[in-house]
Amino acid sequence: MAATAVCLAVAGAAVAAEPKAAAPPLSLYGGLPSLEQVEISPDGKLLAIAVTDGEKRMMLIREATEGGKLLSAMNFGDSKLRGLQWAGTEHVLITTSSASQVWGLSGPKREYLMGFDFNLVTRKQTMLMNGQEDAMNIVLESPDVRFIDGVPYAFVEGIHFYDGSGWNTLYRINLKTGVTRMLSTGGSADTDDWLVSPEGQPLAQSLYDQKLGAWSLKIKNPNGGWTTVEKAVSKMGSYGVRGMGRDGKSVLVWMRDEDGSKPLLREYTPDGAHVVVPGSEAYDSAIMAPDGSRMIGAFSLVGDERRYTFFDTKAQASWNAVLKAFPGDQVSLASWSDDRRKIVVQVDSPTLGPAYALVDLDAKSARWLGDIYQNLKPEHVSEIKPISYKAADGLKITGYLTLPRGRDAKDLPLVVLPHGGPEGRDTLGFDWWSQALASRGYAVLQPNFRGSEGFGDDFVEAGYGQWGKLMQTDLSDGVRHLAKQGVIDPKRVCIVGGSYGGYAALAGATMDRGVYRCAASIAGPADLRRMLIDSNQRFGSGQNSALRYWLQFMGADGVKDPDLAAISPARMADRVEIPVLLIHGKDDTVVPYVQSTIMADAMKKAGKPVELVTLNGEDHWLSRGATRLQMLTAVVDFLEKNNPPR
Repeated sequence: MAATAVCLAVAGAAVAAEPKAAAPPLSLYGGLPSLEQVEISPDGKLLAIAVTDGEKRMMLIREATEGGKLLSAMNFGDSKLRGLQWAGTEHVLITTSSASQVWGLSGPKREYLMGFDFNLVTRKQTMLMNGQEDAMNIVLESPDVRFIDGVPYAFVEGIHFYDGSGWNTLYRINLKTGVTRMLSTGGSADTDDWLVSPEGQPLAQSLYDQKLGAWSLKIKNPNGGWTTVEKAVSKMGSYGVRGMGRDGKSVLVWMRDEDGSKPLLREYTPDGAHVVVPGSEAYDSAIMAPDGSRMIGAFSLVGDERRYTFFDTKAQASWNAVLKAFPGDQVSLASWSDDRRKIVVQVDSPTLGPAYALVDLDAKSARWLGDIYQNLKPEHVSEIKPISYKAADGLKITGYLTLPRGRDAKDLPLVVLPHGGPEGRDTLGFDWWSQALASRGYAVLQPNFRGSEGFGDDFVEAGYGQWGKLMQTDLSDGVRHLAKQGVIDPKRVCIVGGSYGGYAALAGATMDRGVYRCAASIAGPADLRRMLIDSNQRFGSGQNSALRYWLQFMGADGVKDPDLAAISPARMADRVEIPVLLIHGKDDTVVPYVQSTIMADAMKKAGKPVELVTLNGEDHWLSRGATRLQMLTAVVDFLEKNNPPR
């Protein structure tokens, strides 16, 4: 963290008044973070670090001691590095992804994960799943690591083809020898998740029938067969398998209670008996032991507090000691050694921005590993504060307001920045996008509108059927609230967003008119019927959980429902009366690029000016540094042209 920079800034102010600082370069915010991930080895002696220069990625292996020696470096260039994990002390498993159209498979381009093993002894990298007969060389999720007779194994969920269709199949890879074995017993076409026991044996599998929306759980019994221990209707998707339970023997599953009103953590034994983890209705996620052998605690976001609950009192006391080292900061667990005495945390300071730190509980010390945004200084970080207001129907909406530095909170220009999902949420802490806009003189509002997660099931369900309706007016109600307080100038408001937030920007230009002076959509849906058709191509024709999920939020009965036209901005392009900017990645596999071209064509046909910026090689998540910065630069140029900050 830039503690030295803070002291220098104060000293300079005491000597003489400095001239007004120029706006920081957008690359400070729009480039990739300097540090993307830090993983400590099981013995606590080494660190695997994903670093970037703002555009290209590398993996570094270095000693965990202060000033520790750099042992290895691997250049990934433009590859999308998705994850690092240790497999013992001599292997690091690497997950990357790319958008591809696979020869012989029907449907559109998809984002595929690939796995690699980097051997620290031989300095060689080996692709997992390479050369397997009747299988793709991809992984469906990050591998699980287990030790058998002291040898590290990676258990990988891959795709194996039976009679022309791909099945989720479990593979076991000996990382010492590279020998890969398919563990195919008991799987089926509906299998969508596997759980491996601490001893390295297939223990449980989740199955999901997409057409019926039916989920079931199978557990391997002592005689080697599989027993179905639970069945449930889950129209919105599979429950899957979370991991090992608290005893290291049971199977952990997140699922709804009997009346479907709230999610609970259940632990299943092979005979089908289950118990509910006490207090799990308040948990957001389970915390697993570093080796994945059992559940040891849970994480909850309570208001704006990141709350870690550990079942062991000593573990809780240790975490409380970690928090005391960073008073006033938001602290998140990143990784820890197997004995949980050396802990890597992400620390988000309201004045200095985010950074990684290493806490050594035995030495009772904490030291910085590096800033996540390396060149960020305190003067580049704007104040962010929680706010709340009432929607027109009385529902309480919370969110965050970022205020530009050096300006009074009065009559400010505003950018409304709704999150994606729509069942996502914003949290208190450093956000590169809102900070970049604030650095240009804008106040930024990030509302957690109805339908956002983290505020209870009732709040999520309040968003059902509200695309372009109450979910939309929740945003403009926030504008009216800030205007009433005198914080913002209601005549100088624009809306910008990505994914669902991009849809909300287009809806602001077509359905909730008179609020915004301009609108910018990044990868936003514009023609909802076309979006649903494309979604079906990705997930298979007919009824599936993805289609049911979208229809529930959109409030439509099916792909042919005429009501979809009434909430599709592309069908209302003639209503647009403000400047509109469209930005979209060509490799977007979530909201296809065609959604923005449809909107652009509709506006041109209606005689409305529109600008479309294409991000070549970019996906839905803005994973590449150059195109992410291209997006941010285009948005800022658009805002400064159509809603000057001063």
